[in-house]
Amino acid sequence: MTDRSNLRAKYATSHELMDVIRYAAETLSVEFDRWDERHVTGPSLYVLIVADIDFGNYTDPLGLNTWPVDECQVVQRESDAFIEVARDVAFSRDGAIVVAGDGTIQEQMVRVRNLSVSERERTDGVSPAGWMGTKHLSALEASTRQQVLWAITLSEEDGRVTTFLDGEYRDYEHGELGGRWRLE
Repeated sequence: MTDRSNLRAKYATSHELMDVIRYAAETLSVEFDRWDERHVTGPSLYVLIVADIDFGNYTDPLGLNTWPVDECQVVQRESDAFIEVARDVAFSRDGAIVVAGDGTIQEQMVRVRNLSVSERERTDGVSPAGWMGTKHLSALEASTRQQVLWAITLSEEDGRVTTFLDGEYRDYEHGELGGRWRLE
């Protein structure tokens, strides 16, 4: 078993955590009703689920952009607190939100550094889509790092929600969110 596979086994519940965060991103996308208006920016999120909270070797603090941990410190399955705080953060702050594998949210939001030359060589099979902007490209690259379990984004331009895992992605356009359960 590779080191990355060992991390996945150790953090087997990360899939459930990713689902909760993706659901929050989808909720914000569906709630926002101005996607078709020109010059209007919608909510934007970039979340990293990491195996180890020692993420300083590939991130930099992003100034005063912080997650209000006094309002929501842990992503919980049955809690609306994460969605409420994410709604505010999605419109007022920039950078990646870092969530530990146990659901604990780190206060400082970050900028994720580009991959080094040697890291890029390991990711030959990673191919971005033409629609990907800076945040999505960062999430795609970040998902190839050993300590990153998942990355999730909500696009401020069109409400697309994308999940990233090991340099691969699955995206859901705004109109597809909620599937047959979506109320029009």
